[in-house]
Amino acid sequence: MSRKYILPLFLLLQILALRVVSFYPEIVEQYYSNGLYVGISNSFRVVLGKIPFSVGDLIYFTVLFFILRWLLKKRKSWKTDWKNNCLTILSSFSVAYLLFHLLWAINYYRTPLFEKMSINTEYSDKDLLVFTKKLIFKTNEIHCQLTQDENAKVVFPYSQQQVFEMNLNGYSNLARQYEFFAYRNKSVKKSLLSLPLTYMGFAGYLNPFTNEAQVNDLMPMYNFPTTTAHEMAHQLGYASESEANFIGYLASVKNDNLYFKYSGYCYALRYCLHNWEIRNPKLLNQLMLTINPGILKNYKESEAFWVQYESFIETGFKIFYDHFLKLNQQKDGLESYSKFVDLMVNYYKYRDL
Repeated sequence: MSRKYILPLFLLLQILALRVVSFYPEIVEQYYSNGLYVGISNSFRVVLGKIPFSVGDLIYFTVLFFILRWLLKKRKSWKTDWKNNCLTILSSFSVAYLLFHLLWAINYYRTPLFEKMSINTEYSDKDLLVFTKKLIFKTNEIHCQLTQDENAKVVFPYSQQQVFEMNLNGYSNLARQYEFFAYRNKSVKKSLLSLPLTYMGFAGYLNPFTNEAQVNDLMPMYNFPTTTAHEMAHQLGYASESEANFIGYLASVKNDNLYFKYSGYCYALRYCLHNWEIRNPKLLNQLMLTINPGILKNYKESEAFWVQYESFIETGFKIFYDHFLKLNQQKDGLESYSKFVDLMVNYYKYRDL
């Protein structure tokens, strides 16, 4: 067999192997997520964490340059040499697919967090209502502590670099309760791709090839701590978006700093309100009347920011990412982000906020 067929065939073997792996989450949890991946991720964060700029973004720029150069070079040979060109593309994709999964994405197949933390997944409208009211009370309380005025929006006083450092406090406090959320060797950075990310409608991402947490540095600052904590959760190997949301929220509200707590509670409350928008719009209107006007101003600030960047780019990319998530063990696609409400409601069923 010609060598040019080896990597394309290896791609097929990888896809089949992952189908088998998906049936053994306990093995993935033990030997990859809590074994091999810990060494890989910590090594990358130790090596790259002190570099002040995003190495992963530079790698993406470089790869994109070479892809465009190759396409330009091959533009006249597509009809005459299409077979070899397609094999080259498949070979390259095979290598990238291997690195993507080996360095991070096998975590998609680990034991679900609700099993690990013994959290139920079912809840009633009554459960959601009780939790939402608790969340409104807590968010209102912290908002008033920060502003002394229920009509004033919260103005975040810290820089983005300070947030990266201060988020460690929340994870440290969280790890005292759940050791498996311990975070070591910080590698969190402002993305060099923040403007494209904004047009795509994303606040951040984890680079799976360098284990750098990338955060969009253009978004409103009151969102910044919880978004950063979300990406840090991905670094810990929690690939599910709902799980990363839940962990990011917990790390924020466990922080000793009130501004970080406010960021976490606002984040969670917004998802709950979205749930009521779908379930019972009339009840949503009643709940909105109980929220401090200053909190709603922060929400409007965030909404106004994202609206100004809405375009076909965001629509197209979110369709792509929705399918990407569904192909990677998240059957709800983009809706999986809001599934962390399931975790929150059941987690707090017998706990105080």
